[in-house]
Amino acid sequence: MKQIALLLSIFIFSFHNGRRLEPPAGKAEHYPKNIILMIGDGMGLAQVTAGFYANGEKLNLEQFPATGLIKTHASKNLITDSAAGATAFACGCKTYNGAIGLTAGKKPCPTILEQAEAFGLSTGLVTSSSITHATPASFIAHVSDRQYMEEIATWFLQTDIDLFIGGGMKYFTNRKTDQRNLYAELQEKGYLVSDFSGYTLDKGIPDSGKPFAWFSSLEEPASVADGRDYLPLAARLAPEFLSKRSDKGFFLMIEGAQIDWACHANKADNAVLEMLDFDRAIGEALEFAKKDGNTLVIVTADHETGGMALLRGENKQSLNIKFNTDYHTASLVPVFAYGPGAELFNGLYDNTDIYVKIRSLFRLPAM
Repeated sequence: MKQIALLLSIFIFSFHNGRRLEPPAGKAEHYPKNIILMIGDGMGLAQVTAGFYANGEKLNLEQFPATGLIKTHASKNLITDSAAGATAFACGCKTYNGAIGLTAGKKPCPTILEQAEAFGLSTGLVTSSSITHATPASFIAHVSDRQYMEEIATWFLQTDIDLFIGGGMKYFTNRKTDQRNLYAELQEKGYLVSDFSGYTLDKGIPDSGKPFAWFSSLEEPASVADGRDYLPLAARLAPEFLSKRSDKGFFLMIEGAQIDWACHANKADNAVLEMLDFDRAIGEALEFAKKDGNTLVIVTADHETGGMALLRGENKQSLNIKFNTDYHTASLVPVFAYGPGAELFNGLYDNTDIYVKIRSLFRLPAM
């Protein structure tokens, strides 16, 4: 019944705002079985450049043959937030800042994760923030305001997502709005659930045959500067796990969330550390894609944060980083793609086209 309802909602949504979501011009030379979408929250070209020079002029991003730029504006605002930006990726529609999986008219929009799940693919979310934070939430929930994290947490019980990794356990266990224990409910639903106090990811994901959830922290995870190190490991483990869950393939979103937080705080050193941590995660996903041969890896950002600028220094190793703001900017942000279908991500286009291209490459029903 759930799949029928979702398919009906996809059909109805196809005519939102009086327009159809068309597939991208041209066809892919090859179609991927698996797609990994990696979002560096707040990662503009300056953040990538800073990471490049801070790391001896080497980044895993250099291995991506396809590059593009995307426009990031929200439905009514030139400057987007992460909720509207991620909803554009997840649903293919522009919406208002703060919206989670909703159109600008506050109607639920089926996400690419929900559609992939409905058509038999395995699905996963990984983040270095709370799992209920705006970016991961936009792929699984339909909530009017990103601040309603306890409400967002309930959506993890309303889908059959195969894997999720991130912080925010308190929104599942220490709930103020009701007395539910969503941690226990996940276990009752058949999930193997663990957390930072009882299990570490370096032990791998148990081959239990069950869907897997791991909470990295009670609230928000620490920064890289303060010892967080699980994102690259999760990026290595998650594709292997999901590839065993379905013969049809998988969709996985991995977020490097704290590039954004460091830039909000105008902490240049932390921003570079977060950028390099995210690049290590990119390297793990890229390694899987190279071995697998049927996996497309897409790397992009929801927006740029901080108006970061690299100014004159003593030499190219001594980064002189300044910020123009403590909020997001309207700058175009980069897209990198590797694997079958990567050629579709060249050029300059809207952030909603990320969704359209992914849906087209998975050959899900046209909208």
